[in-house]
Amino acid sequence: MRATSLKRAALAPGVALTSLLGGCTLDLLDPKGSVGAAEKSLIVTASWAMLIVVIPVIVLTLLFAWRYRERNHRAEYRPKWAHSTAIEIVIWTVPSLIILFLAVLTWNTTHALDPYKPLESDVKPITVQVVALDWKWLFIYPELGIATVNQIAFPVDTPVNFVITSDSVMNSFFIPQLGSQIYAMAGMQTRLHLIANQTGDYAGMSANYSGAGFSDMTFRTLATTPDAFDAWVAKVRASPDHLDMNRYNAVSKREVKAPVGYFSSVDPNLFRNVVARYNNGNVLDLTDANCEVKK
Repeated sequence: MRATSLKRAALAPGVALTSLLGGCTLDLLDPKGSVGAAEKSLIVTASWAMLIVVIPVIVLTLLFAWRYRERNHRAEYRPKWAHSTAIEIVIWTVPSLIILFLAVLTWNTTHALDPYKPLESDVKPITVQVVALDWKWLFIYPELGIATVNQIAFPVDTPVNFVITSDSVMNSFFIPQLGSQIYAMAGMQTRLHLIANQTGDYAGMSANYSGAGFSDMTFRTLATTPDAFDAWVAKVRASPDHLDMNRYNAVSKREVKAPVGYFSSVDPNLFRNVVARYNNGNVLDLTDANCEVKK
């Protein structure tokens, strides 16, 4: 009877935890692009390497607690035991080797996945300028002359060069299934290179708390076929709304749960003007190695 009660008590937290995880999509572990896949590999490999230490520690902790319990009179009592060379070698050598392995792995992977490093591809990349607002995202396609709010699209297997800034507090641009996140900061422009290798509708978000409307600061990422992307561009160009600086002043006002918006044309200097307004007309370009000020 007592054993049954203990089993039920142990089962309850597990059921509760499973229920909570049921609503978690774990997008980060379901990558749809080469960058995301490489980051998943890094996470999984590092986790398994750390478990080499974690699992034996947990098992030995339980084993020692059971073996040296009060009622086990067969356990050897050695109150003056203080040192074992073999144990010292194991507990220092194994973690040191794992740390060395993780250091090399992380160094190589993080440099290979540098967010500022353009992706190698035979396909011409698409440039998307990103402006973080309260609490929504503005996307500008300078080569196409269009802009959108809370929705972006691009063809699969096409590199996307994001140039990112903020017209408010600091945010973090993140599409979990495609890969790296990078910060959006007022008066500065950061860069990110991603690619989608499968068609789909992927969630985008801010990964940095930025106020009361932060939880609804999301957007949709449409990875499409080339024909579907052309149709999407035509849909945006059919919008009667145009984005100049006057219209931008209205768009940039605080808004929670902002709907998707399309602009058939956009001021070609809008992104530059947003960045420069915080720097006396200069544009501060943050690269991986230095900061370049452009007049």
